Order: sequence, then C-alpha cells, then structure tokens
Amino acid sequence: MTTTLNSTASFTLAFEALKCKECGAEYEAKAIHVCEECFGPLEVKYNYEILKQTVSRETIEAGPNSIWRYRAFLPVATDNYIDVGTGMTPLIEAKRLGRRLGLKKLYIKNDAVNMPTLSFKDRVVSVALSRARELGFTTVACASTGNLANSTAAIAAHAGLDCCVFIPSDLEAGKVMGTLIYNPTLISVNGNYDQVNRLCSEVANTHGWGFVNINLRPYYSEGSKTLGFEVAEQLGWKLPDHIVAPLASGSLFTKIYKGFREFVEVGLVEDKAVRFSGAQAEGCSPIAQAFREGRDFISPVKPDTIAKSIAIGNPADGVYALELARKTNGNIESVNDAEIIAGMKLLAETEGIFTETAGGTTIATLQKLVEAGKIDPDEVTVVYITGNGLKTLEAVKGELSEPFTIDPKLDEFERALERSRTLERLEWQQAMV
Repeated sequence: MTTTLNSTASFTLAFEALKCKECGAEYEAKAIHVCEECFGPLEVKYNYEILKQTVSRETIEAGPNSIWRYRAFLPVATDNYIDVGTGMTPLIEAKRLGRRLGLKKLYIKNDAVNMPTLSFKDRVVSVALSRARELGFTTVACASTGNLANSTAAIAAHAGLDCCVFIPSDLEAGKVMGTLIYNPTLISVNGNYDQVNRLCSEVANTHGWGFVNINLRPYYSEGSKTLGFEVAEQLGWKLPDHIVAPLASGSLFTKIYKGFREFVEVGLVEDKAVRFSGAQAEGCSPIAQAFREGRDFISPVKPDTIAKSIAIGNPADGVYALELARKTNGNIESVNDAEIIAGMKLLAETEGIFTETAGGTTIATLQKLVEAGKIDPDEVTVVYITGNGLKTLEAVKGELSEPFTIDPKLDEFERALERSRTLERLEWQQAMV
C-alpha cells in the first residue's frame, strides 16, 4: 500500500512508502520497521523520476552546509526538520598515511568532528527525530553502544523532546558522561547490546515511544546515505574506487552503497564499480566470520572487544553487508584489540586524527588489506572514520608515552629533549623491522 503524505514543504516529495527488502510488500510511512508478510526489514521507497526532475548539482550546492542539502533524498515530509549543523565533515587526502601504507590516492572521511556529538550517529538521529516529530512522538528513545546515546540525547534536547536512552552497563565513561550532560533518562542494563535491544523492543511496544533504531529504523538508517552523498560531492561529483568502513549492524555499509546508487540513478554522478570492504573487531566479528567461511548466513556471537561501539553480536543488516562485499569484489576482515590500538595511534601520528576504537578497527583493517594485496595502490580509496577518540580514552591508557616532567630550568629541558629524540629513533627503528 502506498501512502499520500501531507506536506507543507516547498518541493515535491520523493519518498512514497516503506517497502520490504525481502518480499517487496509496501506500507504507509508510519513508525513500523518489520514486514507483516515475511518479517523482513522495511526501508524507505522513493520516486526517482521526481528526483530526476527536481534535483541537480546546483540545487544541492545551494543548500545548507549540512546533511539537509540532500533533503530531497531523505524521508522528511515538512519544512520542520532538525538541523544542528550535522554533516559536511572533511574529506581529507591522507598523504602521510597513504605513503606509510603504499597507497597513492587515500582519503579519510572524518566524522570524528561531526556535529553535535562527534560521530556519524548525528546524521541518522537528525533524520530519525525529524521524522519522529512529524509522526507525533513526544518521547524518543534508543538502544545504544554509546555514540547513538550521545546523539539521541543531544538532538532530542535541541528539539525539546523527552528522551530515554538504554545502554549496556560496561560502556566507556566518556560516552556515559557524553549522554548524561543532556539530562535524558539513562538506563544502564546489565547485559550486552543485543540484550539491551531486545528489552527496548518490549519497551517500544509497551510505551509507544519513538525508538530511533527500532520502530523508526527505516527513517533513521537513511541518514547514513549522506556519507555516500558527501564523498561523491567532495570528490568532484565522482565515485571512489574502493571504500573501507566499520561494520556493526551493517546498516552504515549498505546505506553508503544506497547513497552512491541513488546519485547514479538520478544522473548526479557517472556510474562505476565501487568495491566495499568492511572492518570488524575479532572479539565481535560475526559478519567477517561468515565472509571467511563462505556462508550466506550470520551466526550470532557474544561480544568481547574494546571496540564497544561496533560490538553487535547479532547484526540486523549483517546478511546485506555480506552480500554487498561479495557482489562488489570487496572484503570483510577482522583485527584484534592490539591491532585496533595500533590503528588508532597510526592515524593520529600520520594525519592528526584521534579516532575511537571503531576507527582504529577500520585503519587496522585497511592496513591488513593492503598487506594482503587486496587494495590496489592506484585505487581512489576512502576510509570512513565514524567517531572521536576522546570518547574511548580507556583504550589507549597505558599504551602511550608519559610526559617529561622537569623543573623550570633550561638544562633539564635539554636533557629531556635528548631523551625524547632517542626514544623517537628507537620507535622508528622498531617500526622499520
């Protein structure tokens, strides 16, 4: 069933309905996320003929310096969307990291500086809460491994919505404090993310709240497309050759692909093959395990890794991420906790970007793929960094050098400087071994 949406917008709406990814059944664009016929996931359906007629590079470039420059591709029905400056984060040509790894055309998409809470989750929440308000919700909620908690609490506060956030009880202190500052109701659950998510499904059914990653999930996930849109625009309206991104639920991965395909569909970029490679932590790598073993199904696992923000043992979109990596001639790899920390340090030392553990996972996976000959040095490769390292300081505690403490005397400074240079030479020699 296709719905007609009431709108006060100044353009013709292109989103029409929700459609099942498995059987194709269509539903009115309400707060539902599972097909009643086959229990498949629902996603937003668009009329691309309308988009072809109404959207151009010029109309996008004339829009706000945020994700809402792509408004026509997002599921909002009115002018009352929530814009807190989210999006249009830097696409950095990573020359020093590229030289270290032997890649000639390496770029970093840096959502570690996204607004307002320093992760890509600000994108999905801005879209989800805009739609939640249109659907009449006054209380919004989420199940989160940390970044989503920060984003939901912050953007709900900005929008004047009541907010309840559910997290596993072992989250990093920075992410807990980064949620509490916005004064939501914060529920810490003794269990992993998958257990938290199951509880939230019950709460959503009981209280009728708008859960961004449950009953609002079809709208929420569309926000990730903007990471595809921005990269294409920032590359001069061209698609890259290869992307490397972290895998948690798998939704980010698949929505970047959807964003690329939508730009091709409406004629904003030329079509080309883009390879999709995913990164997981070994302590929670159900998608990588399925990829390695040639399986077409995901076996849930119990998370045990420092990369808590991507520690989802039963990923909702895992099968779709698996299919995408295979059909694009990409890869899915996993790395251990030591490699994750090394990846965080490598990115910081070469490009001045402090990423959280998810980003360390992605950089370590990039390095692993390069060493295995799975990335062509001449490919335009874009690596997605999705969160800020200030949120996961515990991961590098004890892994970094200590400051040189001296009295305020020149001779003591000179001795400290010499010790520092000696340590740098030793570290360089060890890195070359």
